[in-house]
Amino acid sequence: MYGWLWRRLPGGTVTRVYTAVVAVLAVGALLWYVVFPWFEPKIQFDHGTVDDGGTSTTAPPTPGAKHR
Repeated sequence: MYGWLWRRLPGGTVTRVYTAVVAVLAVGALLWYVVFPWFEPKIQFDHGTVDDGGTSTTAPPTPGAKHR
């Protein structure tokens, strides 16, 4: 695939390298500023829910505390 892309780029080696770097930076910027911000609210990988629904009346025991 990369060989096919490399052969399709215009110009000599220097021009191809420059074009490839600019294309990679453009795709990275598009992902970073458009796609990822749009997609992040849909996956919510950082919104973990670790609670019991608010029914707990006691605090969890502190480490090293003696139990009765």
